[in-house]
Amino acid sequence: MSGPRRDEAGHARLTRLGYRRALPVAAAVVLLDQLSKWWILSAVMQPPREIPVTPFFNLVLAWNRGVSFSLFRSDASIAPYVLSAIAVAVVIGLLVWLGRQHRLWPALGIGLVIGGAVGNVIDRLRHGAVVDFVDFHAAGWHWPAFNLADSAITIGVAVLVADGLFGRPDEAKT
Repeated sequence: MSGPRRDEAGHARLTRLGYRRALPVAAAVVLLDQLSKWWILSAVMQPPREIPVTPFFNLVLAWNRGVSFSLFRSDASIAPYVLSAIAVAVVIGLLVWLGRQHRLWPALGIGLVIGGAVGNVIDRLRHGAVVDFVDFHAAGWHWPAFNLADSAITIGVAVLVADGLFGRPDEAKT
C-alpha cells in the first residue's frame, strides 16, 4: 500500500484528502445545526421561554440580528443579506485556503468554520436573524446565547490556532 504522493518539496499531497475530510465535516455541522434549531423552534420553545436545565445552563430563544455576541446588530431589512454576503465571502476564502491545505488538522478546522458559517447564513436568509438557544451562566452573569454553528466555528478556530502554534508544518498529518 503506497502513501500519499509527494511533491518536489516532499510535502504529502493531501489537498483532495483535505476536501474529502473537511467538506463532510462542514455538511454534518450544517445538518446538525439546522436540525437542532428546527427542534428548538418547533418543539422546545412553544411557547418561547427560559428552560433551566442545570444550575449553570438554560435553553432560551434568542434572535441574533448581528454577528458574534450581537456585534453590529441591526434591525434594517437589508442587514441579514449584507451579513450573509460577508459570511459567504469568508466561506469562499476558506474554500480557497482549504484547497491549498496539505495537512489534516487545519483542513478539519476549516471544515468546522465553513459548516458553522453556512448554518448561520441559512438562518439569516430564512428568519432574518440567527437562532441562538444555548445559555450558560454563573453568579448572575450570562454568556451570550449561542448555537451549534457558533460552537463549530469556535472549535474550528481553536483547532487552527493550536495547529498554528504547535503543529509541524514540515510534516503532513493524516
